[in-house]
Amino acid sequence: MEERFAYGLNPQKLGAVSSHLCDPATAAAEFLLVKSEYQAATARPVERGALFFQIRQAFPPGEVTAEEANKLGFETAMRWTKGKYQFFVCTHTDKGHIHNHIYFNSTAFDCSRKFHNFLGSSFALRRLSDRVCLEHDLSVIQNPKQHSKGRFLHYGQWIGDKPPSAQQRGRLAIIAALEKKPADFAAFLRLMEESGFAVKCGRGGVVSFLAPGQDKYTRLRASTLGAGFDPEDIRAVIAGERPLPELPKNAPPPARQVGLIIDIQKRMAEGKGPAYERWAKVYNLKQMAAALQFLQENNLTDYDALAAKTTAAVDRAYALAGELQTTEAALSKVSKLMGAVVDYAKARPVFDGYKAARYSKKYLAEHEAELATYRAARAAMNELLGGAKLPKMDALKKQRRELADKKKALYAEYRQAQRDMREAVAVKANIDHLLGLTDGRTDKEQTR
Repeated sequence: MEERFAYGLNPQKLGAVSSHLCDPATAAAEFLLVKSEYQAATARPVERGALFFQIRQAFPPGEVTAEEANKLGFETAMRWTKGKYQFFVCTHTDKGHIHNHIYFNSTAFDCSRKFHNFLGSSFALRRLSDRVCLEHDLSVIQNPKQHSKGRFLHYGQWIGDKPPSAQQRGRLAIIAALEKKPADFAAFLRLMEESGFAVKCGRGGVVSFLAPGQDKYTRLRASTLGAGFDPEDIRAVIAGERPLPELPKNAPPPARQVGLIIDIQKRMAEGKGPAYERWAKVYNLKQMAAALQFLQENNLTDYDALAAKTTAAVDRAYALAGELQTTEAALSKVSKLMGAVVDYAKARPVFDGYKAARYSKKYLAEHEAELATYRAARAAMNELLGGAKLPKMDALKKQRRELADKKKALYAEYRQAQRDMREAVAVKANIDHLLGLTDGRTDKEQTR
């Protein structure tokens, strides 16, 4: 609730604000106070259901000012709640069209009832909003379009401008935040929060953003948002080491998924019904159509060529997996060595003091933890180096950076190779099923 209210009251977006029975600055606390009084009076838990509701009301560009739009929003909210619920109206001017965000408490101010969203509430609210606009000689949407599920289209969709996806909104917000030249990564995250995004930092430094109206968090990484949108890339931009990331020009088409053919006769013998049989026939037709498309795209005119391509795809995927494992092991070794070197450097003066004290038991008792760290670091260094000369810290940092970049590139390549392998194996398995070859021999690629 506080997060949504902060978004509505964002001074960079706000053009006007008004309220009823509450102060917008403390609305979240005042809403909860009324809810606690309602719970004390009725013994009903307030956490069930919605804590508050939001109405968004948009106007065509140039039709109203921010102050006029705010008055219209206030009148709409007053007539919708009949003045019995706390609410406040935030008018935003940051888009091409002025629009209102109306937040009202789900619990009545006199603690007599709670507002429950009812069937057809969106239709009733639209009629009320249209009536208010017509009374003030303003335009309304004639014959509003609807989704297949009965919900009205977003205003941006209604006017024919498809709104950007949550990922695209995230990219745009990231670039906008970086253009403000934040001092560090923490300042960058604060700018993202100020722009209305929720920020979540998970284990291992994983950063995710939740755009307004989005259901699931979007991770800050190149595999999700595109090249240049990894946390390391963002830090490099902040440090001035690389330019701003670029928006992807054309999103790749969705990958075709080729599944394995279903053995319908076997499933029917297991007790499946006629409905399953009809579905399985349609499913098998779709998989064979996808397999045919794969054969045409790759110009595979005979079975031997398909078998060779499948074997090559499998071998490539497993070769990349092995190379990725080797790179990860090398990266882990370098990271452990750097940690051991740092521990060794920190604890070395304590060991020198212990040596100067002629291995005094008293000194040992006073610095037992530091000396244990020194011995562990030295043992780790000997094990990791294997008798080789210890490289300088700058060389270790460079090596770790190169291995990290190699791992990132290999991982992207491996994921694509894995998709190619699965597709080729599925297509070959379907062709084998069609030709009656699956039952007569063991398919090496499918087994692997």
